[in-house]
Amino acid sequence: MILKPRCNAKATRDPDGFRSALGRWFLNHGRDLPWRRIRDPYGVLVSEIMLQQTQVATVLAGGYYTRFLEKFPTVEVLAAAGDDELLKAWEGLGYYRRARLLRDAARVVIERHGGLFPSDTDALLSLPGVGHYTAGALRAFAFDLPAVLVDGNIARVIARLSDCRNPIDTAAGRKAVWRVAGKLACPEHSRTHHSTLMELGQLVCRPGVPDCPSCPVAGWCATRTPEKLPVKRGRVALTAVEERVIFATDACGRVLLHREDGSRRNGLWKLPPLSDGGMLAPWPVIESEQYTITRYKVSLAVYDARRSRRRIKTAANEKWFAPGEIASIAMPSPYRRVITRLLESADKSM
Repeated sequence: MILKPRCNAKATRDPDGFRSALGRWFLNHGRDLPWRRIRDPYGVLVSEIMLQQTQVATVLAGGYYTRFLEKFPTVEVLAAAGDDELLKAWEGLGYYRRARLLRDAARVVIERHGGLFPSDTDALLSLPGVGHYTAGALRAFAFDLPAVLVDGNIARVIARLSDCRNPIDTAAGRKAVWRVAGKLACPEHSRTHHSTLMELGQLVCRPGVPDCPSCPVAGWCATRTPEKLPVKRGRVALTAVEERVIFATDACGRVLLHREDGSRRNGLWKLPPLSDGGMLAPWPVIESEQYTITRYKVSLAVYDARRSRRRIKTAANEKWFAPGEIASIAMPSPYRRVITRLLESADKSM
């Protein structure tokens, strides 16, 4: 059990004291994150969409945010972007539908709002990919207007502050957390308040075992068992999936790639799927990769089709690429890794 300081006050009954203590801590411990330096709603929207399903550490380590804004510095440039350059700029972040929704939102801002982001909640909610959280984030971080927003970090902090035992991924739990968030919200300094809550959740009120002795608002925290909160419903078990593909090259050393047309990775290039019917099964597996995507645990096996005596037939959505061209096209990260290893192995054998 964590040695947690005892609660002396209820945060919702003393919101001013709670916010003051939290603000003093943030002045000394708040990180200099790239999206905290901007007030441009376009830059805020890019950061929020990126961080929806990707951890801050991943976005920072990969330099995705800065690189994306260098490629698409304004809402007008993004609105005019083609699929290939858009997906390439998003590569490594996954959930590629987010990139297209971001571009769709940029186009709506230009078509309906003359290129200027609205600050009204209803107008923000009309943008593609913008829900209540993202609308609140835009109002808070871009315009510093009164807003209520709850991300995963804030939900965890509030669940512990209020000793909420409802699963936060249910309607009742979400309603309870958002209600407390509304009571704690700061109408005069919305940007700083929400940045501070998020920082607390990332650095101190962490998942699992939090650092309660270092928490600046432990005296307002009602729970005695923070490590047991927040409560969530049982996780959905991952479904095992086998993905079998081929590695084929032609006489010029070009690699055959297949362009996906499904909903999850539409427009990205990968190795072609293994033909049905078992005709190619005798080919050896030369590479493999394990990865997860949404609720699936994927086992990727790459079969060596380079020794085939039969001519490889290409479909309409397949194309031969020179090895030097592959780096410039958009590709799911697991495929990027296996193709990189295969090409490096081929170079060493020459």
